[in-house]
Amino acid sequence: MSDLKQELYNACLAYVQRSIDAAQQGIIEAQQAAKEDTKSSAGDKYETGREMAQQESNRNMAQLHEANKLKVQLQQVPLIPSSVVDNGSIVFTNSGNFYVAISAGSLQLDSTKYFAISLASPIGQKMKGLKAGESFNLNGKNYSIKEVR
Repeated sequence: MSDLKQELYNACLAYVQRSIDAAQQGIIEAQQAAKEDTKSSAGDKYETGREMAQQESNRNMAQLHEANKLKVQLQQVPLIPSSVVDNGSIVFTNSGNFYVAISAGSLQLDSTKYFAISLASPIGQKMKGLKAGESFNLNGKNYSIKEVR
């Protein structure tokens, strides 16, 4: 297993954990807001405030569910070297570097930028199964694969 692959994996794990923490904090805050509204309100205002807190709690629960799904998906990413683009690959192209694991956006390691993408994403689907020296086209842009790890 390469150190780079482990670092990218850890960066994705930190991204997922931040999402989980933010969703959990949002749920706690919505519950506290609902309790405080119960103590200080009566009538329609109480019902409206409570409903808004419930909607916020539901939204955060959905975000927590999605973040947990990402965590499970990430835990299935292999940390072994590969020569063909698949889940867990690091792909160096003429138009950027990619870590095929989960959709986590841009990751900066040292002075190099990587895009964490899912194999199910459009670019992930185009790259799947390709090797160094091969190329693909996405949205009118040609990508040439320099290296796969």
